[in-house]
Amino acid sequence: MERLIKALPGDRIIKLQMLMIAVVLALFSFTLGGRFFSMGNFQSIATQLPVLGLLALGMGLTMLTGGINLSIIASANACSLLMAWIITTHAGPQYLLLALLAGALLAVAIGTLNGLLIAVVGVSPILATLGTMTLIAGLNILLSNGAVISGFPPLIQYLGNGDLFGVPVALFIFLLVAFLLWVLLEHTTLGRSIYLLGSNEEATRFSGVNTARVQVTVYVLSALLSWGAALLMMSMFNSAKAGYGESWLLVTILASVLGGVNPDGGFGRVVGLVLALIVLQMLESGLNLLGVSSYLTMALWGGVLILFIALQNRRT
Repeated sequence: MERLIKALPGDRIIKLQMLMIAVVLALFSFTLGGRFFSMGNFQSIATQLPVLGLLALGMGLTMLTGGINLSIIASANACSLLMAWIITTHAGPQYLLLALLAGALLAVAIGTLNGLLIAVVGVSPILATLGTMTLIAGLNILLSNGAVISGFPPLIQYLGNGDLFGVPVALFIFLLVAFLLWVLLEHTTLGRSIYLLGSNEEATRFSGVNTARVQVTVYVLSALLSWGAALLMMSMFNSAKAGYGESWLLVTILASVLGGVNPDGGFGRVVGLVLALIVLQMLESGLNLLGVSSYLTMALWGGVLILFIALQNRRT
């Protein structure tokens, strides 16, 4: 196994994920054959991946600093409900732009609140974002009465359901966002500061980096990624609701860790996270075709995580 991992290109984490993809493809090739390798199945995977992908990027970004963002799902639903309310109660393209701007500003406000609680007040990330998650989720239900808001213009629906050359538009959006985040982390001063902050906050502060500003920025960016996921989610479902995506929170954490993001901060790459998402979506799609229970699917994802950690920590 170790020799096989070494023979693959890329760093160790990328090698492990490439090996996992090959194993999953071989497994479903044997059990499902053409059903798994059909165009319809791959389009289904490509359609489902972007929303979860944007949420996972938002989660992984905060984990790079040694933090976590438990409020990403509640934030996404809050943004989608606000945008949906504006769109369905006001006609005209100017109100469509207003809805998008309002959703983005709400995301910035939520991210700023999380960042200030963590960086200035000194609340631990898990408690701060757990508090905001509970607050926002409660307000979502209170203000919407748990109702579904539906009926969006074709332009909004196109983002989540349209395609270009047979490839979902949502996938292009996700790949563009992932590329921009990769550029930010790998080729900017802010990106280096995020990695340094996750490695050693005190040393980073003594080196002259404004760690509080970096943390607030990270949580604002995480919330904006939730806003992007909210836009795709309401587009795909043609509706917004307070309870959408509640089961995705743990999956975003799983994808981040499986993608090589160190939960203690300081290490992780966007490429690894994207490959982890591909592994998870292929597993889910294949198991659905096999008629496997969604609960068993979650258990198998946990098994994949354990196997990944074991292979990652194995040394010759």
